[in-house]
Amino acid sequence: MSHPTGPVVEAGAEPLPAVGAVVGLLVFFEVTSGVIQTGMAPLLPDLAAHLGVDAVDTNWIVSVQLLAAAVCVPLFGRLGDLHGHRRMLRIALGLIAAGTLIVALADDYALLLLGRLLQGPVAALLPLEIALVRDRLPVAGARRAIALLVGSLALGSLAGGVVMGALHSAVGELRPVLLVPAVLALICVPVSFVAVPESAHRAGGRVDWPGVGLLGAAVLALLGGVGAAEDGAWGSSGVLGPLLLGAALLAAWVVVELRAEEPLVDLRALAGREAAPFYLGAFLFGIFYFGSQAPNATFFAAEPETAGYGFGMTALAISLVSLPGYVAAVLGSFATAAVARRIGYRPTLVAAFALVAAAFLQYALLHDVVWHMAAGSFFLGLGIGLALGAMPTVIVEATERSRTGVAAALYNNIKTLGGAVAGGVFASLLGAFASPAGGEPGENGYRAVWLVAALCAALAAVLSALAHRQEGAPATETTGKAVDEFDQSATL
Repeated sequence: MSHPTGPVVEAGAEPLPAVGAVVGLLVFFEVTSGVIQTGMAPLLPDLAAHLGVDAVDTNWIVSVQLLAAAVCVPLFGRLGDLHGHRRMLRIALGLIAAGTLIVALADDYALLLLGRLLQGPVAALLPLEIALVRDRLPVAGARRAIALLVGSLALGSLAGGVVMGALHSAVGELRPVLLVPAVLALICVPVSFVAVPESAHRAGGRVDWPGVGLLGAAVLALLGGVGAAEDGAWGSSGVLGPLLLGAALLAAWVVVELRAEEPLVDLRALAGREAAPFYLGAFLFGIFYFGSQAPNATFFAAEPETAGYGFGMTALAISLVSLPGYVAAVLGSFATAAVARRIGYRPTLVAAFALVAAAFLQYALLHDVVWHMAAGSFFLGLGIGLALGAMPTVIVEATERSRTGVAAALYNNIKTLGGAVAGGVFASLLGAFASPAGGEPGENGYRAVWLVAALCAALAAVLSALAHRQEGAPATETTGKAVDEFDQSATL
């Protein structure tokens, strides 16, 4: 039996609730997602001691969730396009709640890894929500909602890193602290049945299971190879083997997708100037966004008497110096829609990347005084927040409506892959300038990291400027008045 390939509009749509209430629920999901994704980081040393595992096993606590997300994100995105984004959102929330509860209660390392594996769909929440609001809102309303969702994720990430660490310091025990995100995740499940409507447009066809399998295997192999290169040993078999395997699997995936009648990812569409520059920009964004976090922290913590640079800061002091950047990222994410209404989404994205490039360049030139770094952190965070708010919008608006779920998912995966590549590349850069005596990175190693990050941001700005995008073009896809959903009585 043949399957339709065009979009399908569901008949008999349910009554639609008020926009403010629905977007508010999705915001709550994203705040919870941010807490889950970042709240584990400050607890890892104590969690490893509690389980009696070494540094390698501790790394797997982080890696297993990332690897699960690499498979879950495109799969849930495509299943949402086919069967409904609300349906897959509820399934994802159920799995996340189960996994988070297992993590909180686990006294066994294997059981903890199972919980982290079940948390994999947490990265699929935002793509599913983006596809849902784009399906049910006018263009202006969808843009505002996407900016709010991205800003809420940034806010949850800030809260996760700060609040979880502070709670652990106050309570002194792991389990009560780990139960906090578990309770939030459990609340999300029944809340998702309250007022969230189902998407009205569905894609025809079926899931490209060979494409899912090959893409998942390729990403796993590439992430494994890059992760093994964090000590700078790029020529070792443990690095080259997985990288070559990942490249071969990725090539096979491209061949399968080009030949498939209903591919997981329409590569021909992505190759055009409407979408390809933004996906390349997402990869570069992942490099400087994820890759700069660890080097910045180690620079702040370095003892100036022995290293010749740094400020000898404690973890709390590093958090306080970095706080302006986190706050600016949240503000930038929430302000994206307002800025873009005045200058357009592509100019907003170009300006955001240019601001990031300038901040990293300032890091490379001025890093001897704490306030220099704090000021750079603010402008870096502001640029990152604006980019986080604008990028999903320009990507989904460059995509056919019936495939927005998988498009948003692919953006997330490409950004994550860029971050994984940055981990190995930046570690190699720091190692190349290491002191022969103590083996610690030299100051020029950090300069090299910041200059590479600035170059990536500048290149992302150029790509965004060259992309073929006409502001307001997607408006023809949606009927009704494109009004602000919070200022008018619009419906989702």
